[in-house]
Order: sequence, then C-alpha cells, then structure tokens
Amino acid sequence: YNSVTGWTPRDGSDQNFDYMFKLLIIGNSSVGKTSFLFRYADDSFSNSFVSTVGIDFKVKTVYRNDKRVKLQIWDTAGQERYRTITTAYYRGAMGFILMYDITNEESFNAVQDWATQIKTYSWDNAQVILVGNKCDMDEERVVPFEKGKHLADQLGFEYYEASAKENINVRQVFERLVDIICVKMSERVDTDPPMVTGAKTTRLTDKPPQLPQNCC
Repeated sequence: YNSVTGWTPRDGSDQNFDYMFKLLIIGNSSVGKTSFLFRYADDSFSNSFVSTVGIDFKVKTVYRNDKRVKLQIWDTAGQERYRTITTAYYRGAMGFILMYDITNEESFNAVQDWATQIKTYSWDNAQVILVGNKCDMDEERVVPFEKGKHLADQLGFEYYEASAKENINVRQVFERLVDIICVKMSERVDTDPPMVTGAKTTRLTDKPPQLPQNCC
C-alpha cells in the first residue's frame, strides 16, 4: 500500500488486476450491510442473515478507466462490542459505505458517530458515500429522503437511497465510490512527488495492457 498515492499497484507477478481498493461497509447492526454486499458481489439476497460476527470480506474485480480494479470489500459488525476489532480495519481503507436503515431512526442518528470514527481511524483522503438502505420499505419509512440528503451534504458525503432486497442502487453505489476514489487518486498523482522505487510508477492514464475482447 502506497501512503503517498493512496493505492496498491499490482505486483509484477500478479496479472489479475492493476489496482486493489480496500472498501468498508459500516453502520449500525441490522441496517443491511451484509445483504448489500451479497447483492453486489453474488447478486443474491436472503432474509435469513444473522448478525455479522467481527468482520468478513468479499472480493470482486471491476473495470474502471480501462484498468482492472480488485475490490476487497469488508463487511463489519455493527454491534458496539466489536468496535475495537472493526476500527482496526479502517486504516488503509480507501472508501467507506456508511449505511443506515430508512425505517430505523436510531440507525440514522448514529451516522454522525460513524462519520467521526472514519475521521479518527482512517486515511485522510478516504472517500465516503452515505446510503439510506431499505428504500423498498417506503410505507415504514421514518427518515425522509431530504433529511438523509441534508446530513450527507453537511458531512461532505455523496448520498444514495438503496435496497439490497430489490437491487436498487446497489451496483451504482459501488461504482460511484470506485469512481470518486479514482478521481482522488489521479489528483494526488498529479500533485504529489513520485515515490522513488525500483519499479516504474503506474498511473491511471498509462496505456492499459491489451484486454481480451470477451471481457465483461
């Protein structure tokens, strides 16, 4: 992990990806973090998830800006008793999905505390998207869209409402988070002095390797 440019270039022996981004999904227990991750990584949904114990992760490779980006997505436990464990994983994370449940006001009220955790434990340039999950349950809504958007604006985060169950804005949230990380990376490459290493510095603007035509 390069603390100056803020990403992990591939090792010369690894031909599977160009960069690896570490992402975390955080928020109160039962807001739907695990369901959100499973919907994105496996395109699956189950009503029978139990609370995550500690922390877990999935890996997904995407193509952005003609680069193969390996996403290491960490699903964190929301309970207070796991907080020491989960905050240890904040370091090195390039992006966060901070999630609350639009039918649970307590989870919304906790957003400010979660944002403080990010500021305290993560890299300064970590990018954050605030997500109001379970928007398919509009009849049980207690947090209006405008209230979520206003808080996101106050915190300087982008904002989406989403539903893991109905697959609404799940892929869009992850793609947007990757995109804003890429923008921040490019800005830092343009402004920061290059690291002195034995290997050629790879930039997002470098000509990518030829990809097979059948890549999806």
